[in-house]
Amino acid sequence: MKPSDFPEDIRDLILPSSEGTMIYRCLGCGSEHGIDELLYVCPDCGSVMMLHETSGLAAKKADGPTWRKILDYRRMLNIPALKGIYRYHEFLGPVVPLDAVLYLGEGHTPVVEANTRLQELTGARFFFKNDGQNPSASFKDRGMASALSYINSLIKKGSMKEILAVCASTGDTSAAAALYASYLTDGIKSAVLLPQGKVTPQQLSQPLGSGAKVFEIPGVFDDCMKVVENLSSRYDVALLNSKNAWRILGQESYSFEIAQDFDYAMEDMVVVVPIGNAGNITAVMNGFLKFYEAGIIETLPKIIGVQSHHANPVYKYYLEPDTAKREFKPVTVKASVAQAAMIGNPVSMPRVINVVETYNRLSEKKNVFFMEVTEQAIMDCELLANRNGHIACTQGGETLAGLMEAVKQGLVTDRETAVIDSTAHALKFSGFQETYFSGTFPEEFGITPNPELVNAPEDVKAEGLTEFPASGAPLTGESFERFVRLTADAIATRLDLARQTS
Repeated sequence: MKPSDFPEDIRDLILPSSEGTMIYRCLGCGSEHGIDELLYVCPDCGSVMMLHETSGLAAKKADGPTWRKILDYRRMLNIPALKGIYRYHEFLGPVVPLDAVLYLGEGHTPVVEANTRLQELTGARFFFKNDGQNPSASFKDRGMASALSYINSLIKKGSMKEILAVCASTGDTSAAAALYASYLTDGIKSAVLLPQGKVTPQQLSQPLGSGAKVFEIPGVFDDCMKVVENLSSRYDVALLNSKNAWRILGQESYSFEIAQDFDYAMEDMVVVVPIGNAGNITAVMNGFLKFYEAGIIETLPKIIGVQSHHANPVYKYYLEPDTAKREFKPVTVKASVAQAAMIGNPVSMPRVINVVETYNRLSEKKNVFFMEVTEQAIMDCELLANRNGHIACTQGGETLAGLMEAVKQGLVTDRETAVIDSTAHALKFSGFQETYFSGTFPEEFGITPNPELVNAPEDVKAEGLTEFPASGAPLTGESFERFVRLTADAIATRLDLARQTS
């Protein structure tokens, strides 16, 4: 649909332009800095920062009901720059020109309601939001579309050239960074640092396929993160981890999409997300806050963050009910199937603390909660979800386990509807499924396969057959007909099928 076909009252608002004023604001000392260069930490105190639009652009352009109309009509556009996360241009990076926006198919991932059986087992009505259906098969594409679009705008202005984009990763960040950097063929290359032996083969293959330089180093993600932080502080590189505020900004689109997909009615809604480096839960809360302050939604949904008991620093921090006594302490992580959440010292913890306080204050009640789940529950819930028509990754299993725990604790009631996050595609973690089915998990995971969830292929060689087809040596004639008939009968017997009566 073309903008000229839209209602007159919003026609001039449909296509956004590069406008507004954005700044970095430090969460430590409160200082503000311009965005003409990429900053990852405050130059004054070294704390992490968040991006803010300071001109009140969204409020000046339209009120809440009008914004709903604008965003709903933008759904019908066939303009690539507005088909992805930048449909919400004014709420993400309004200073980014549309001709600098990278769109590789990210965003607007489906929300799929769980079937009746799974909802009954869980004790709640809920939907999976399948962020594994992004281009590199994870939610990290949202942040990369934002970060690389902004870098692209700097390249186009001549402010940056010959950029090396770097990141530390447990898999998904590296895949997304390498993919988006490879699309920008002029002036940008990418390098990723991975913890040796801690990334699945499927995830390792992605940055390699996109042409990135891949370095595996000893240790865990936190160690890789320290190395790239050191690189970005001493060398001319573009850091693409969640210290990059543009990364976090793009992930706010997750909240905007949920609001729009549920017709902006957020009363009695619960959003459950896994916590890794704490950037995503920060972005999810901040996204809902922006829509709430603009009047697009009238209620802030309940937020539940979930961590494995093998990597639970945020959960432990919020165990202390007295805010004055809370003290953040990093933890030493143990082996986890939720690899993207296997982080003991989240970079975005200061952002979480800041945004949780604001979110609860504007909700006028405690509205952000944290759950801890076991590795056993994560793996069982991933398989349970996928046995019921989903494509959940291990982080998706983590959020389902978190929702079940929240229901058990009475935190989610039968009048509420939940949206839970499957951050990546199940195929990225197929190795864990194979390990579960074969019963070969190392002891440190603490996972024992549930026989009801175990599955394996069965060899079929029908009794009475002496000849079998092979590659390059097919059967023919009566031999082939006999093979087909007896094999079909053997399978029917195993499946306990009844013969047709007519």
